[in-house]
Amino acid sequence: MPNMSLKKNEMPQQDPNVRNKNFSEVALGYTEEQALDEAQRCLGCKARPCMKGCPVAIKIPEFIAKVAAGEYEEAYQIISQDSSLPAVCGRVCPQESQCEKFCVRGKKGEPVGIGRLERFVADWHRENVKEDPVVPEKNGHKVAIVGAGPAGLTCAGDLARMGYDVTIFEALHLAGGVLIYGIPEFRLPKAIVQAEVDNLKKLGVKVETNMIIGKVISIDELMEDYGFEAVFIGTGAGLPRFQNIPGENLNCVYSANEYLTRVNLMKAFKDTTATPIIRSKNVAVVGGGNVAMDAARTAKRLGAENVYIVYRRSDEELPARREEVEHAKEEGIIFKLLCNPVQIYPKDTDDKFQKGFVGGMQCIEMELGEPDESGRRRPIKKPGSEFDLDVDCVIIAIGTSPNPLIKDTTEGLDTNRHGCIVTNGEDGLTSRPHVYAGGDAVTGAATVILAMGAGKAAAAAIDKDIMNK
Repeated sequence: MPNMSLKKNEMPQQDPNVRNKNFSEVALGYTEEQALDEAQRCLGCKARPCMKGCPVAIKIPEFIAKVAAGEYEEAYQIISQDSSLPAVCGRVCPQESQCEKFCVRGKKGEPVGIGRLERFVADWHRENVKEDPVVPEKNGHKVAIVGAGPAGLTCAGDLARMGYDVTIFEALHLAGGVLIYGIPEFRLPKAIVQAEVDNLKKLGVKVETNMIIGKVISIDELMEDYGFEAVFIGTGAGLPRFQNIPGENLNCVYSANEYLTRVNLMKAFKDTTATPIIRSKNVAVVGGGNVAMDAARTAKRLGAENVYIVYRRSDEELPARREEVEHAKEEGIIFKLLCNPVQIYPKDTDDKFQKGFVGGMQCIEMELGEPDESGRRRPIKKPGSEFDLDVDCVIIAIGTSPNPLIKDTTEGLDTNRHGCIVTNGEDGLTSRPHVYAGGDAVTGAATVILAMGAGKAAAAAIDKDIMNK
């Protein structure tokens, strides 16, 4: 008998006033009892509408049916046919706007907790199954992956399962890309990411870290001198954007990328770290996306008394996941909506050690006008509504674009006016033969699962490309 409850099983989580002081994971995961109960809410629709919302086409009804039967390893194997990072996706994918958006149960209640079940299955496998995967027989062909983020890891995993000799070249000292340096520990524990990377290594994928393609080796050299028959570029969008307002060059003004990288990758929250960060008292985060929420919640955990989200539109237009917004509010983040920074003030002090540091920020109130090209109502300044915000740290989280290094060092690689690599829009083929790209390097900053979908499409295209030579 299906479970016809109109509500999902609640996700157990830390108390907000406890978790906003630690970096442990907020969501604690379903118990086996909760997972079984939630899986029984799935109707097993023959049309499988949920699948059309999944960028990597996981066989959702099939894996949930296995969970309902208590066959968790079988469920994991079904997911793994299409996803190289199930434990990651179960935690950070915006299921509410993808698979769960099309769930039939959502028409008269809440959709099935697909992401929560995926997380349960992936965690169960990691904790209970110790056998290494079977390494596919090699087919004699080599492919290089540039960037060890979600797109690159997915492309590498799919190609390795086809028998390719795959090497990932990663600029940082750890593989994972934004999963490692961008998403905080309290949303995505780094041990989870490392376990997913280790699974790929067990399939035979080689990972070369501290390798800046375009500096150490060029893409041309990978193909001409090292014998790689195809290259996939998944370098992400790590170049921060700023507002170009007075005061952005003051000390304690960070891009969200720098702030989160210092904390997540370089462990700046530890007193012994080689890459420290100043513990600020009052912090303003400019922006309203998931990265802004991550930065604000991180600042709170680093001991800030007041953390403000300064966003130029209203609550309805916030681009961050609703779950992340609610978590931020629960943790005491203060939302200054319909506001925009005008300038950042330096401290008014004679102390030579404090000169050049942030002393405050002037903002102006906004109102919403007609929709712009994004479809959202355009924010318009309200003259004479300026006010000061007492802050000693400002974090800019208004978006990123691709680093120009790859395009500047690769002959014949077309990019658009935003610096994104131009592809055919289908399988990631660029203007260079046998060179593919996907993820944020192509789209600009987007979601983990969309990057994975691009990596998956490119892997299939690379296989077809090489085998048809």
